[in-house]
Amino acid sequence: FSRPSRAHIMGTDALGRDIFTRLLYGGRYSISLGVAASFIGTLVGVIIGSIAGYFGGKIEEIIMRFMDIWTSLPGMLLCIVISTALGAGYFNTVLALSIGAVPAGVRMIRGQILSERSKEYIEAAEAINCSHASIMFRHLLPNVIQPEIVSMTMGIGHTITMAAALSYIGLGVQPPTPEWGAMLSDGRAHILTYPYLIMFPGATIALTVLAINLMGDGLRDALDPKLRR
Repeated sequence: FSRPSRAHIMGTDALGRDIFTRLLYGGRYSISLGVAASFIGTLVGVIIGSIAGYFGGKIEEIIMRFMDIWTSLPGMLLCIVISTALGAGYFNTVLALSIGAVPAGVRMIRGQILSERSKEYIEAAEAINCSHASIMFRHLLPNVIQPEIVSMTMGIGHTITMAAALSYIGLGVQPPTPEWGAMLSDGRAHILTYPYLIMFPGATIALTVLAINLMGDGLRDALDPKLRR
């Protein structure tokens, strides 16, 4: 419990471990959790949403009604249930967070494809007997994927927060791995006597999420011609 000093700029924890070093090392886990879960959830959402938007009819109806049921479940509750069923750990946490990110991607891609489905270049591709897979992934997706990329980037910050929350309640990455949420959980027992144990990990999470959201805003402005000045 050494307080912040020149030797340890953020102090040390109950075992004498340097908090600053653990925050730097733990960033690999927290940030990779956010990136991996957002990417996997977006990828699955893009595939399912593309099928729903392109084929339409009963396929779309079944997929979207299933998404309605999926969306009706609170995201955090769904992650808690999956983490409880699979057990704590890095890869199980990625899976739990990925599942919660799927419905938003499905809805966004479906809407984009519906708006592009009747364009002339799609009719031309159908006229020369392009396969459904070719039309979806070579012609449609390159023209509708930009909003999904921005949404995935913005979702990384939210996913980092969710991962920290799971670790805080003991369902995410487990000690001694220095994940930021796990560090918050370790320090909560000493919040009154040694507040720096949770102050620095909490500030790190907040600043990282803010930076990622600002990056997402910049990416949106860069990819959307309507927002360029």
